[in-house]
Amino acid sequence: MLGRMSTYFYQRPRLVLLLLLGPPLVYMVLVYLGSLSALLINSFFYLEEFTGLVVRQFTLETYAQLFEPAHLEIFSRTAIMALAVTVVDALIAFPLAYYIAKFASSRLKTWLIIAVTIPLWSSYLVRVYAWKLILAKEGILSWFINLLGLDGVVNWLLSFESIGGSSLALSPIGMFIVFAYIWLPYMIIPIQTSLERVPGSLLEASSDLGAKPAQTFRTVILPLAFPGIMAGSIFTFSLTLGDFIVPLSLGNSKFFIGQAVYSYQGTAGNIPLAAAMTMGPVVIMIVYLLVARRLGAFDAL
Repeated sequence: MLGRMSTYFYQRPRLVLLLLLGPPLVYMVLVYLGSLSALLINSFFYLEEFTGLVVRQFTLETYAQLFEPAHLEIFSRTAIMALAVTVVDALIAFPLAYYIAKFASSRLKTWLIIAVTIPLWSSYLVRVYAWKLILAKEGILSWFINLLGLDGVVNWLLSFESIGGSSLALSPIGMFIVFAYIWLPYMIIPIQTSLERVPGSLLEASSDLGAKPAQTFRTVILPLAFPGIMAGSIFTFSLTLGDFIVPLSLGNSKFFIGQAVYSYQGTAGNIPLAAAMTMGPVVIMIVYLLVARRLGAFDAL
């Protein structure tokens, strides 16, 4: 019976392909694209102010609300945070990824990759609340800062309205630290993978032709590693852009996109405005990907 079934499927490769790809495609169409379509449709409705009911009539009134100063400030604040986290993660990840790819032995490489991915094995919420305790006024980081006599510098940074707050645990600075820590593995692994593909012969040829290490890095290593950097930046930028748990746990009264969406659809019950706010990160990511493609970041992927 197994032999007949094997022969049957062997003679019908298209049926095998349909059975393998059918369930994932159905999931993508019904669940993923279906939910996005529902969000897009709801974003063209509006909330009646007097009754508080959603009016299911096509209008651009809800999207017009996104251009109000308060909403534009939310979008710019979130995009700046996502961009800052992406840049810092790339700067931190590149040296470690380069060491793993080019200098670490096979055994050490295995242990380093495990060390990089170990944080991903624990719960996301556990890591966020652990950092909230670390950054609190009574936390170990504050104790260490006071021990070094740097509490004045920290208080000076926290005094700035745009990045400060009552403490590191309740400020954009603390949010930035947590975001950079949480998404760092998503930057290290793509860069390390792209650096693994750089042939050692190219580096030797560059050295033989008289190029200095800085010139070799600028003209050989960085262009070949650029697709990995962009791949990692897609993760760090998009995940920061849509996250609401970190701003909700460590932020102050200034909203980010995720918080605004959560507030509008939960407390206010304004589903159309929440859906329109959700379309904002989608548009930002489309523009980001188009710019990355224009820069040739995906040519070597």
